[in-house]
Amino acid sequence: MSGGLEVQRHASGEALPEWVARLDRTAFGAAWKAPAAHEALWLLPGLAFARWACIPAAGEAELLRIAVDPAHRGGGLGRRLLEACQEALAAEGMTDLHLEVRASNQGAIQLYRACGWEPCGRRGGYYPDGEDAVLFRRTHS
Repeated sequence: MSGGLEVQRHASGEALPEWVARLDRTAFGAAWKAPAAHEALWLLPGLAFARWACIPAAGEAELLRIAVDPAHRGGGLGRRLLEACQEALAAEGMTDLHLEVRASNQGAIQLYRACGWEPCGRRGGYYPDGEDAVLFRRTHS
């Protein structure tokens, strides 16, 4: 990657680095456990992470979480991470990508659109607080 930052893939079955758990809590209110066997976690160490559920046999993956440390937002790290993940997943045969995002999260929606994602639906009242989820899809040919 440009700028001296390299996206790293976290080994399946390994405990989450503490900084990932901390960022997970900051961004989403609670930290998830270590990735399951069907999940992939990519890291920009100390700065950002992206967590995916992968179904290689179907050629599909779903972005479960992506987060950038608040002190480093606005500098393109989220985009760099998302693009690196998209390329890696495509190289592994997962070309049909999905995600859901809070309708109010305009920063994330702008990022997804900029990275080639298209809205494909909406889930009314999806989140516990009643907010809708916007569904996005990206197909890499």
